[in-house]
Amino acid sequence: MKLTPLPEVSDRGFLFSYEEGKKMENIWSVVLIWTLLALLSSLISIRIGVSVALVEILVGSLGGNLLGLHAADWINVLAAIGSVVLTFLAGAEIDPHVFKRQWKESLFIGFVSFLVPFLGTMAYAYWVAHWSPEASKIAGIALSTTSVAVVYAVLVERGYNNTELGKLILSACFITDLGTVVVLGLLFANYDRWLLIFVISTGAALYFIPRMTPWIFERVGSHISEPESKYILFLLFALGAIAALAKSEAVLPAYLIGMVLAPVFLANRTLAHRLRMMTFTLLTPFYFLKAGALINFRFAMAGAGLILMLLGVKVAAKFFGVYPLTHTFRFGPRKGMYTTLLMSTGLTFGTISSLYGLSHGLINQGQYTILVTVVILSAVVPTLIAERWFAPHSAPLSETNVEETMAVSGSESSLKGGDSHVSKDTGSK
Repeated sequence: MKLTPLPEVSDRGFLFSYEEGKKMENIWSVVLIWTLLALLSSLISIRIGVSVALVEILVGSLGGNLLGLHAADWINVLAAIGSVVLTFLAGAEIDPHVFKRQWKESLFIGFVSFLVPFLGTMAYAYWVAHWSPEASKIAGIALSTTSVAVVYAVLVERGYNNTELGKLILSACFITDLGTVVVLGLLFANYDRWLLIFVISTGAALYFIPRMTPWIFERVGSHISEPESKYILFLLFALGAIAALAKSEAVLPAYLIGMVLAPVFLANRTLAHRLRMMTFTLLTPFYFLKAGALINFRFAMAGAGLILMLLGVKVAAKFFGVYPLTHTFRFGPRKGMYTTLLMSTGLTFGTISSLYGLSHGLINQGQYTILVTVVILSAVVPTLIAERWFAPHSAPLSETNVEETMAVSGSESSLKGGDSHVSKDTGSK
């Protein structure tokens, strides 16, 4: 399938051009626009009962195409920090006891959720779209991912992050994205001293940090200066810096550190609540708005057919691999469909993989735009369907979870269908 020539990025923007948008360098004007879009997203989310993360992506796409919205360097920094902290918080939600009890479900669902879409989309890109072998591999990697950021945001907003089903989905997300990172590294990584340093540093951190952190928290205590939060950010940024030197990504060690510190955060809900408040208020709006702004409507229309086909291949492959396993593990039809749809999402690792391919000359600008558009659509469409028609039936949230969920969504309307313990249909009720 031959790609249609795509217009230049500088033509973008129906009300303001991209270049005109770049001229708005008054920092307060830029902050005003991005904050206004974040506020509108929250209000729309409350009104229509859809996760604010999805609304921010859609609003960001409108801002990028109608207002010439672009991400300044400091917005890129906030968005990057948001993705790292959000990924860390997702890892910190994984209860080790639940993971040990449901390791088979997490491992099999996560592995199949990566492998089947990777092979399916890579084959389609190579044999049907006639992309090069390298570009096809990037397509397979980018479209095999599951978005920890989107899944975690949705689970927190609906109160499912404290349930066994929510924790199982987060565990499976980690397995899927771990497969993505490993395959990307095996196929394209630079095997040098920095990669070795990154592996050794991450291993040492995973061993020592769980042993040091309780001792440190006990001595510094909780103060208005937030030494606990700053300590966590220091760890994430330190490993992120080493990951960047090794040509890897900061979100991978962030997720691992979150997992090993999960017992600490499960015992200290106040700290988790404070970090979550900071992240969802100040950081993630920039991350999701920026993700939406990456969509170029003109590019998308030029490659609409291929975009829809790749999206269909990805979602179909996820269903082919994941849904039968949910039946095998007796999730029940509703929870099985909900799990499969959330595992079909993509965002963080999908855009990272696409950008890696573009920056290393493995794909061209047109292919990059197509992949990013498919990735962002996969963050919106399956999640919207899951929330609207397949959210698990449940009892009201506990008082603690109500407070945490309201802190994220800002409205009681986001608490519909919550539960303090969503179990599988097999007898963990």
